[in-house]
Amino acid sequence: MQENERIALERLLDHADGLSGQSCYVADFLLAWWNAEECGGFDLTKLWALDTAIAADVVTVTGLISRVHQYPDTLGYGPRFNQLIRAWRAPAIA
Repeated sequence: MQENERIALERLLDHADGLSGQSCYVADFLLAWWNAEECGGFDLTKLWALDTAIAADVVTVTGLISRVHQYPDTLGYGPRFNQLIRAWRAPAIA
């Protein structure tokens, strides 16, 4: 992983830890990489709702994904992605 890709990925993970609408879209993007079948895909038109800098990080990480052919856990990000699953995909408890 190149340094600019690592920085972009970590910024996206930090954004996904938030509670804004943008946080939700960033989480959707990252979790689509993790497991689109179980976590849902990513609607590319959601990029329109992201700040330009965040969208640029999505583009950078998309390049990383296409280049390395690996899931995030094999790059050392399993715990962070598990945290995203708990935060954004955990079933609601009534």
